[in-house]
Amino acid sequence: MKVPLSWLREYVDLPAVTAHELADKLTQAGLKLEGITSHGDDVKNVVVGKVLSIEELTGFKKPIRHCIVEVGEAEPRQIVCGATNFAEGDIVAVVLPGGVLPGGFEVGARKTYGRLSEGMICSERELGLGDDHNGIMVLPADTPIGTDVVELLGLRDEVIELEITPDLGYSLSIRGVAREAATAFGVPFNDPALREVPATGEPSYPASIGDDTVCDRFVLREVAGFNPAAPSPQWMRTRLIRAGMRPVSLAVDITNYLMLELGQPLHAFDRTKLSGEIVVRRARAGETLETLDHVVRTLDPGDILITDDSGPISLAGTMGGLNTEISDESADIVIEAAHFSASATARTSRKHGLVSEASKRFERGVDRELPLVASWRAVQLLAELGGAQIRPGVTHAEVDVEPQRIAIPTGHPGAVAGVPYDRETVITRLQQVGCVVEEGDRPAARRGGVDPTGVVSGGDIDLSVSGDDMITVTPPSWRPDLTDPNDLAEEVIRLEGYANLPSILPKAPAGAGLTELQRLRRRIGRSLAASGYVEVLSYPFMGERDLDNLLLPAGDGRRVATRLANPLSEDEPLMRTTLLPGLLKTLVRNVGRGFNDVALFETGLVYRPVADAPAQAPVLRVDRRPSDEELASVASALPPQPHRIAAVLTGEFERSGWWGKGRQATWADAVEVARTVAREAGVTLGVVADQHEPWHPGRCAALYVGDTLVGHAGELHPRVVEAYGLPARTCAVELELTRFEPHLAGPAQAPKVSAYPVATQDVALIVPDFTPVADVEAALRDGAGELLESIRLFDVYSGEQVGAGNKSLAYTLRFRAPDRTLTVEETTAARDAAVAVAADRVGARLRGA
Repeated sequence: MKVPLSWLREYVDLPAVTAHELADKLTQAGLKLEGITSHGDDVKNVVVGKVLSIEELTGFKKPIRHCIVEVGEAEPRQIVCGATNFAEGDIVAVVLPGGVLPGGFEVGARKTYGRLSEGMICSERELGLGDDHNGIMVLPADTPIGTDVVELLGLRDEVIELEITPDLGYSLSIRGVAREAATAFGVPFNDPALREVPATGEPSYPASIGDDTVCDRFVLREVAGFNPAAPSPQWMRTRLIRAGMRPVSLAVDITNYLMLELGQPLHAFDRTKLSGEIVVRRARAGETLETLDHVVRTLDPGDILITDDSGPISLAGTMGGLNTEISDESADIVIEAAHFSASATARTSRKHGLVSEASKRFERGVDRELPLVASWRAVQLLAELGGAQIRPGVTHAEVDVEPQRIAIPTGHPGAVAGVPYDRETVITRLQQVGCVVEEGDRPAARRGGVDPTGVVSGGDIDLSVSGDDMITVTPPSWRPDLTDPNDLAEEVIRLEGYANLPSILPKAPAGAGLTELQRLRRRIGRSLAASGYVEVLSYPFMGERDLDNLLLPAGDGRRVATRLANPLSEDEPLMRTTLLPGLLKTLVRNVGRGFNDVALFETGLVYRPVADAPAQAPVLRVDRRPSDEELASVASALPPQPHRIAAVLTGEFERSGWWGKGRQATWADAVEVARTVAREAGVTLGVVADQHEPWHPGRCAALYVGDTLVGHAGELHPRVVEAYGLPARTCAVELELTRFEPHLAGPAQAPKVSAYPVATQDVALIVPDFTPVADVEAALRDGAGELLESIRLFDVYSGEQVGAGNKSLAYTLRFRAPDRTLTVEETTAARDAAVAVAADRVGARLRGA
């Protein structure tokens, strides 16, 4: 909402404050400032002139005129001009030599087209009054010559732009912002809606309300003999432009002007294009309407329509119909002002993708008492500015609506804010909002008040207090958002100032903190980041195509996914059952932008619905806290959501450079991610060869903690790589962190550090080449006993020296005792015991033995 200060000052007696000071006050009241724009500050030496004579110059490619212009006390000026839309005797705006136009454009005297030009005759665009540059702006004939144009046309102004939140819809008008400004500065407010309106009398054009759920007030007034060619006065055009609207024609400009001023959208019909009674109703199946934007729209049964005997003529509160629009020949006009349902207008607007200035106001709630006033002011302006005659009478169809009344203890706003407000402060602030405040507790008949027992319907606030502490509040007609005591409390707090609320940090309850699984996730994230991986966050959605690209078989549990009722994208309507699709798409995006060496990881939830779960979660009531049974029913409808971690990597894992050749990422690096997770969890990871989509069948490892399968790692299948457009040999790992939780041994313990030296033993074993390395390592670890500190594979060899069908595995075994220095005999015995167990389990033998 753009608010020109000159317009605002008409309705509020503001002190001598700047736009920034006013904006600060409005911000404190809850209106968000978007920006402040100054107009006309740099304009000078622009005066009103009269064209005395015009000489048409010839010999040029375009029309050129040499004009003699009277500018007041100074001598007449000679000015060369290329516009042809003015004549001798016309009153125009002239910038004299040394003058400045908006944007800092300086004008001087110069010779052009063989004549001296002492200034310039201005168009609207050159004066910053609009986009019209087709010709000179001609002023009314009675405008005094020599008058300063800046003051005459109100060029010097400041405009405050505000972002209006849905609960402050009344502020989408000069009237609403003026009321807030008056309250903020404690000055009188001159309500433009408090105009004397004549008695309704006889009905005007016939109309009725066919559905009182979408409209409860409908007003029509008529004028005849309107001059369609009558121009909009410059003051109105200037204000519309400053407020962000484009002037169109006098009839349309009047409706837009009053909408901006009062907040009541209006619509003008061509009287000659109407047929029969106007009825406000919902659309019927199969009906269509061509709106003012020349789009034929198929109507939905929920749409609000204004109709006559010919059918739909307007989308109520959203956009008019093309068949009844005002044209350049419209002399008889019907003005419509109404109060439509906010929710129904919002649904109609969104259904058709039409967001108009009218719909923005109706869907936030318009003052129900405005239609009579706004329509009367509209026909007055049509008569005053367009020569129309106001036809007597007014059509006023309405549905009785009982005023909403809310009982509230005067101590409730202070209880909400944590700051005590005395009774008089609460009553004063509510009255400033426009509420009528009565003493005592009177049960309200509508939602948001109290039932006969004195308890609010729609909340857990106990208003059973009675006596002097209770008041009954009737919100004003322009505040339909005030429906319960908390709304009233917010108004008191807002006007008292959010800045005056103390900042008090809540005390953390004893014993609260991160769970072990949360601590594990943080440790894992730090470790992977230190290893060169970058954490990403993907949307938790996927599509059927992702499941196909991952080569998941028909019976795979990951194909059973939760479908969203309203997905962001039709290509991804499912909640993810694996982290890999999002990670792989992120990897492709990075590679496509030139990052060829990428290592990414993500932690997050996956959603694995079970077969016997309810198809849909129950919809709970909002007027009370759900019961334990209701919460359990919601929980039972939700799919299990295990926490997972996944990583993908491609390109060089160890970078090449002047120091030597790098190393490409392999399946072993993916397995090492799982080992990092296991180390942080303090568990031993088992690695077993496996076949599991979407991994390469010969380069896939199943990962175990004890007997629990926790995930898979390895190189992706070539067909998966091709489907996603990934680089060759891309690797991935996915682990389910939730399955680690039973194996966590409580808070992480720092390892005991021995002060005694380490003893190292190397051993090379020959085993059949099909023997998994993990099996050999497990056998050595079990055989070495408690003295073994670590084991590391440092060489794998296959060749003639170890025989066909065999391979040699060389390990370094590190031994250490916590209480003594180990002897050679002890370490040798431990090594021999480890080799013996390996020989027994996997048929290993010492190389060279």
